[in-house]
Amino acid sequence: MKRKAAFFVALRYLWGRANEGGRYLRGAAAGIAVSLVPIIVTLIVADGMIRGIMDRYIELGTGHLQVFASYSSEGEEDVIEKIKTTDGVKGVWPEMRGTGVLAGKNGKTGVTVRAVEPSFWTDSGGANFLKIIYGEGKPETDRDMLLGETLAINTGVKIGDTVRLMTIRNEGGRQFPVTAPFTVRGVVSCGYNELDALWCIISYEGGQRVLSAEQSSSSFIVKIDDPYKKADDFVWTLYENLDSGYNVYTWKDLLRSQYSSYESTRQLLLFIMALIVIVAAINVSSSTSMLALERNRDIAILKVSGADIKGVTSIFLWGSFLTGLTGAIIGISIGLLIGVNINSLIRSLEKGLTFLSNLFHGGEVKILDPGFYLETIPIIIDWIAVLLIGIFAIFCSILASWIPAKRAGKLKPMELLRKT
Repeated sequence: MKRKAAFFVALRYLWGRANEGGRYLRGAAAGIAVSLVPIIVTLIVADGMIRGIMDRYIELGTGHLQVFASYSSEGEEDVIEKIKTTDGVKGVWPEMRGTGVLAGKNGKTGVTVRAVEPSFWTDSGGANFLKIIYGEGKPETDRDMLLGETLAINTGVKIGDTVRLMTIRNEGGRQFPVTAPFTVRGVVSCGYNELDALWCIISYEGGQRVLSAEQSSSSFIVKIDDPYKKADDFVWTLYENLDSGYNVYTWKDLLRSQYSSYESTRQLLLFIMALIVIVAAINVSSSTSMLALERNRDIAILKVSGADIKGVTSIFLWGSFLTGLTGAIIGISIGLLIGVNINSLIRSLEKGLTFLSNLFHGGEVKILDPGFYLETIPIIIDWIAVLLIGIFAIFCSILASWIPAKRAGKLKPMELLRKT
């Protein structure tokens, strides 16, 4: 039996009349489609949330890469010039980062001191994520300070207030506290409460004045064209341009624990959703068995007409392939439609839940709390992953129907004719 003939017989079974067995295969295709919708939506939402969260951290926190000096005789300006002249570099800023104690109206609290050139906060990448609550968006002088929104609330500080920052300095092998006054010029928010409660931002010159080299870390923050695809290659480029006294780390190295946690959660969710696809594929096996029982007469006629075991088997394998393909196309299409509109759906759901909550004197319902997650999920579609998911669904459909298809091909025509 020719492959083309087997294909068209299988196509007739799938799209033919319900009493000819089409209801079984169409039902199995619907099951495949339903199982693929959540896995596609999960893929889009998980990738979007990971990208959205990591974008905020790498644009405002670590940068795309960081260069640390272990030992070097080069001056700071020379290093900055070397990095800036590297193709693909968008910007480079020296930073000192340490810890201290901030004294405000409501008492004292521990803070993370970030001393970096003011232009870092107005860079196009960082400016997209840094929200200015009050005042200025960057420190203008070495006496100016920006506070995270939560930190400003906790310390009771407002614009124009003078606060005192206490840090530890080393001199002559001895440690002693240093207190320096700063004027609060702005209250900002990076979007996450845990960071807004710690970040105390001053200029790089201010950091050199209050932070000691022994009690802080110094680095060069580097931003490049594409941190997700080019960061690893860029490390070696910088190693070639700089002397051996420098170490270069990508944002993946600096945020390894956090990024790995997000990726592990994503993989686990996709694995669980894949199990649903496998269960749906098993339904294709049942449908193939029911189709073979119902089309006994067709099998007998094909056998008498000269069809061999391989030819009859191929009909049902083609049927399972077309069933998986149909289900994959429908399921992926619906999943993509829901995924690209996920933000609108979440907003509608929040409004509905808020309305119900207000009926019982409740408050506003937020599915995504902007203080800890994202206000809007970026839409990221990994087309290669979508294609692999579709292939996986089709492969599972064929594999699940292999045994009933082989069984149908081995049926003897005379026995089938006597039964019919």
